Amino acid sequence: MHVPQDNPFTTGSSEDFPGFPDGTVGLTAADTARIAGSGASGLWAADGTVNPDAVRLGQTLATALLGGGTPGLASADTLLPAELAAHVEEVRGVALPAYHRIESTDGIRLSAFSLRQLGPGPHPLVVVPAGWTPYGWPLFLWAYLSLARRGYHVLAYTPRGLGIPGLPSTSEGLVDVAGPHDWADGSAVIDFAVEHLAPSTIGFLGESYGSGISQLVAAHDGRVSAVAALSTWGNLATSLYDNETRHLAAVKALLALTGGPVEEKFDEENQRILADFQADRNLDEVVRWGRKRSPESYLPLTNENETPTFFSNTWHESLFPVNQVLTTFEGLRVPKRLNLWIGDHAAPEGPALIGTEPRKANVPMEEAYAWLDHHLKGEHNGVEEWENVAGQVMFTYVTEPVTDPGTGEPTGENRIVEPAVRETRADWSQVTTGVEVFGLTGDGARGADGLLVPRAAEEPAPPEGTGWSRAFVAGVDTEATAMDLPLMKTGQAEWRGNPKIYDTRKIDRRHAVAWATEPLLAPEGEGPTGRRVRGIPRLRLTVRSTATSAGLVAHLLDVAEDETARIISHEPLNVYGLTPEQDATVTWNLQAAAYDIPAGHRLMLVVDSMDPLYGGASITWTQTAFGSPEGEPSFLELPLG
Repeated sequence: MHVPQDNPFTTGSSEDFPGFPDGTVGLTAADTARIAGSGASGLWAADGTVNPDAVRLGQTLATALLGGGTPGLASADTLLPAELAAHVEEVRGVALPAYHRIESTDGIRLSAFSLRQLGPGPHPLVVVPAGWTPYGWPLFLWAYLSLARRGYHVLAYTPRGLGIPGLPSTSEGLVDVAGPHDWADGSAVIDFAVEHLAPSTIGFLGESYGSGISQLVAAHDGRVSAVAALSTWGNLATSLYDNETRHLAAVKALLALTGGPVEEKFDEENQRILADFQADRNLDEVVRWGRKRSPESYLPLTNENETPTFFSNTWHESLFPVNQVLTTFEGLRVPKRLNLWIGDHAAPEGPALIGTEPRKANVPMEEAYAWLDHHLKGEHNGVEEWENVAGQVMFTYVTEPVTDPGTGEPTGENRIVEPAVRETRADWSQVTTGVEVFGLTGDGARGADGLLVPRAAEEPAPPEGTGWSRAFVAGVDTEATAMDLPLMKTGQAEWRGNPKIYDTRKIDRRHAVAWATEPLLAPEGEGPTGRRVRGIPRLRLTVRSTATSAGLVAHLLDVAEDETARIISHEPLNVYGLTPEQDATVTWNLQAAAYDIPAGHRLMLVVDSMDPLYGGASITWTQTAFGSPEGEPSFLELPLG
């Protein structure tokens, strides 16, 4: 069903489009130059909110597009500098913009925007569900222009419940968190498109929230011929709760981006689920709720529909950790592609979605577009020869210092002058070609730190590798953190060439335990590389506590000669049901990584009890101890490739 209109595409804009509050202000050439040159040129601002420059740019582009020829709305040449105005008019020459309210099966009206190709058709269609932000579909307006220039009809919409009341891009209803209402909404949008656009094929492209919805709609609606899912999830349950650990910072950040208070944005059932999650209760029910909203749960449907699926994610993803995406990706039996990038959520593709770097080539988005071109338009553009997996190697880019244009002095920031190395493999199973096992010792030559001692997997632990015990005071955080808050800040810096630097001497050993290798030698034929980490590290420890629970957060670091380090991977684990002063052996996987440790550097493992990202299980000032019994020696398993 849809809002009755004689023909919603007869004019360049809908008469009921009220415009945006800031749209009439317009952008000057100085504004766009500042936006393009801004250090915060992606989706996120420094405080973790949506980049206000991106919001203003998207809303102004929308008003300019929809304002041509409509009384009361400004046109492109009055709202935009000449270069952007020319770009908008070029798109208006090939595609007709329009604003819609699309009615779903339960009467909820979704705010939507379209670009209809003017040339003889039929034309392929790309549907774009907006991401989880309070601004809805205008935020990715630049991407719609890019798609229209490639010959696509575009139909973008704001998922139900998201948005700030009063904005024209806000949809009615309550947020369903990618639940069944959102799947039905996606099909209603397809119905509207089929009736009014008669597309030749239909694809979905989504970022973050929109990417999960894209996968779920495609699983339940066989009319979808291809999906490009960016900064996506495969399993929402394990994205938010894994290893008995709640990802509290991620949920807090998401709840702040709906456009209103929880009581006004969610129905009673979803409010209860969110309250249970935050209160650390009824977590089995929370997991069932998350699995219902997980593309992984519907892999048989996706495989039956044979829907080509493209994933793009980051190694240090803070909202949807990489391992859960890998599990879903491996379950796909369709044409598929997985790109993994340096950085965090939306950092790689964000600038090209929102247009804050209009002149800069963006490989993450160009490959997503190429995927759609191949599967929706039948272009022979090299996609058919792609291997299934491509990953950047952290942090192999070449950088140079940024200097202040006024003083010529270094700013302390770097810029990338040569991109990071990318590696491709036929599938994820071929990323890891070998494993190196490191035994953990009780102490070593480096003060209080133990050693990581290489040994063959089949060899017994050396004498110094068993029988020891090392303790620390739990419930106090240390300098060993996965990333800085707010979320995405550290990953944005990584993407721009400035990974977080740790001073390992500042990690308080009263509240953490550390082990390190001797300086790594380069294996024969590896040149300056000491170890090529490729895949999912695994850790086994024997733990005991003076309490009945213990929180463990493992961090894997690359330590330079000056004792500074960069993070390779991390992962928390909460252990419950302990008997005080009795041993329990635990094993868990860290997040996947692709990292070259330079020869001469050391590999360091740090385990503490807290991290601001997570809900911990340790009780402050209790004691946690690690050991390595003879029958179950502690070890770190390092994947190599």
